[in-house]
Amino acid sequence: MTSGINVGTTFGDVQALTKFSEFLTATSPGITRLSGIDRPLLERHLAWLTDQPGGVSSNEGRVGSLHLFFQAIRRYGWDDTLPTTAVFFTGDLPRRRNRVARYLAEYVTAQVEVSANLDRWRYPEGRLITLIVIRGGLRISSASNLAFDCLLHGGQGAPYLRYHNTKMERDAAVPIDEELQAEIRAQQRRVLDRWPDGNPHLFPRAKMNADGRHPLSPDTCRQWMQNWLEICEVRDEHGLPVHLTPHQWRHTFATRLINRDVPQEVIRVLLDHESTQMTAHYAKITDQTVRRRWEEATKVNIKGERVILDPDGPLAQAQWAKTRYGMATHTLSNGYCGLPV
Repeated sequence: MTSGINVGTTFGDVQALTKFSEFLTATSPGITRLSGIDRPLLERHLAWLTDQPGGVSSNEGRVGSLHLFFQAIRRYGWDDTLPTTAVFFTGDLPRRRNRVARYLAEYVTAQVEVSANLDRWRYPEGRLITLIVIRGGLRISSASNLAFDCLLHGGQGAPYLRYHNTKMERDAAVPIDEELQAEIRAQQRRVLDRWPDGNPHLFPRAKMNADGRHPLSPDTCRQWMQNWLEICEVRDEHGLPVHLTPHQWRHTFATRLINRDVPQEVIRVLLDHESTQMTAHYAKITDQTVRRRWEEATKVNIKGERVILDPDGPLAQAQWAKTRYGMATHTLSNGYCGLPV
């Protein structure tokens, strides 16, 4: 903990070294020193990892940790016998496929966000963290570690929520509404009722925290949320129970914004992403948005005449399917075209 490295990173690094040790034991038991590690051995290790559980994502982390370990050995001179050929190169692992954003369907979010279900929270802290994650798009780790004085105000008095981006290791801020500001004020009063001399955290840990110096654990928040969601009995459109994770609200926050025509650069700032590529992963345009754009577009037939397709007509779904097929195949055999969005 004194190094400043989080537990997840440390666990991943140890796991990477453990896997490499397993590989050496299984395939090259004669190698007992760093001098025996070279590029051909690492290539065999890459092939061996493909049969290990975890998939591309886990193997990418294992190789990355091992690569950084070798770099540290050379940088700090821990062992000069490590060959210079013991390196990994870009492209050693297959490219990861673009992940699909795991935003929640509006049918599901309507159940989660309804006041009757929010009022089922046993802990006011859990209810407020849920609202912050839903309305601010924060990661659960950032929301649970908010500082006591997390409220900021702009030149016109508009409220903002200041937080620490736990992934990028930097401070950021996101605009909030007056209702959420009032909820945060109420939480501050609850904290001061217990710690009249003040507390550095908006959500101090409830137990084993006499001096109030320990914030609420993200894992505790996740467990609270799972218990709450079970009580709410959230169902999908087929009536089946829905398993939700707090991070899905971050996906949903971004997707809602982009479907309301908020520019992607604005969403990038709100999510405090380093690049637009990160934002693009979360902010996926739904079929409803594409359809709305299609309905608003002017269609032109082969004679150059404007044609308006009635979205509520009996052939609306068939016309929509045909248009989507045309998008996929780039064919315009019937002379119709949709103007660029």
